[in-house]
Amino acid sequence: MSRRGGPAEALSVTDLTVTHPGPDGPVRALDGVSLRVERGGALVLLGESGSGKTTVARTVLGLPGRGAAVTGSVRLDGTDLLTLDERALSRIRGRRIGYVPQDPTGSLDPLRRIGPQLVEVLLRHRISAGRRAARAAVPDLLARAGIDEPERIARSFPHELSGGLRQRAAIALAVSCGPGLLVADEPTTALDAVVRSQVLDLFQSLRSAHGIALLLVTHDLAVARRMGGRIAVMRDGRIIETGDADQVLSRPAHPYAAELVAAEPGGRP
Repeated sequence: MSRRGGPAEALSVTDLTVTHPGPDGPVRALDGVSLRVERGGALVLLGESGSGKTTVARTVLGLPGRGAAVTGSVRLDGTDLLTLDERALSRIRGRRIGYVPQDPTGSLDPLRRIGPQLVEVLLRHRISAGRRAARAAVPDLLARAGIDEPERIARSFPHELSGGLRQRAAIALAVSCGPGLLVADEPTTALDAVVRSQVLDLFQSLRSAHGIALLLVTHDLAVARRMGGRIAVMRDGRIIETGDADQVLSRPAHPYAAELVAAEPGGRP
């Protein structure tokens, strides 16, 4: 069922092509990519480095790169983001689309404490009525991201936190405005196995508790297995196979997908 009669998908990408200028002529980074993420659902975009998966994530955010030529459509709750200007997109980023980068320093200001950074986001997107209300909301936002001592973390600078806590703080920033879609680009690469599992559990919790749709980019088959749901496998700017995680990772139909699974330690196909 769709919400209020709207589309069933939070995100619908159709025939997306991105071309960058190059010294020897245009370079096609994406070639006819189509994908869907349902409301409250998850899609894992799986592929090796250079496959185009990060370009998909950045284009969804309206950041395909300087000079990029983009065709196709990227619809968020039915609105084609490719038709919007930068001013409109800047209102959507953070408010309706949350972004979690591979390195949390990409979203955390190293010179400011965590709490004031959250307050700024809440005020910029007019989520809180004023600074006092925004400050009062900070501990709950950090606790929602699985942080046990939210008041202490709010007073901390990013460099005073472990890698896992920095990533949780970045996730708190990404979901602070209640977005319908969360884009996570290799969010667990720099984390150890235990923290990685905790962060993936957090994503699942945010989906189930708040109905957030998740587009998760990864090269790691272990992460894809852990997330479950649906997987889209990318190669050379194209999606070559899409399906349920169990099917794609146990009985891949495309030869390249089978090679990826076979290359995994303990891989079967």
